[in-house]
Amino acid sequence: MRKLKNSELKRLTIHEFKQEDKTPLIVILDNIRSLNNIGSVFRTCDAFLIEKIYLCGITAQPPHKDIHRTALGSTDSMTWEYVNDTLDVIHRLKSDDVKIIAIEQAENATMLNDFIPQPDTKYAVVFGNEVKGVTQNVVNTSDIVIEIPQYGTKHSLNISVSAGVVIWDIFSKLQ
Repeated sequence: MRKLKNSELKRLTIHEFKQEDKTPLIVILDNIRSLNNIGSVFRTCDAFLIEKIYLCGITAQPPHKDIHRTALGSTDSMTWEYVNDTLDVIHRLKSDDVKIIAIEQAENATMLNDFIPQPDTKYAVVFGNEVKGVTQNVVNTSDIVIEIPQYGTKHSLNISVSAGVVIWDIFSKLQ
């Protein structure tokens, strides 16, 4: 088996990416500290044709060299917007019938492997701060709380890993 060269991967140009039908999924970053995590989420969203990213609170915005280091140009392909207050974004999306999913460990959370996206429904997933997680007021306003099952000794995953797991899972279930 031979590894493929980048030239053989047949990736979209930025123009083609912008014209492509998007996955009905929006990503909201709620007060993310690490610029490397932000860049990594941009790259993951690009990989799965995510509709849009909202950067909220203290979450840094492109252009920034530390975001660029992990985003590898996906800040140019992805549609994104900065909004200071995460709840403002959530209320706006809810008024457009978008279902809000907080990714958090909470009472009565639905395990990711048990979550079945409904057809013809657009979702927005909220990922929280590396230390504090998704803020309680955002959890309270969410339609669903999803937890990533974990079986080891640690109680959390890095936000960029969580985003990769959740985005891939929902993307694959929507296909």
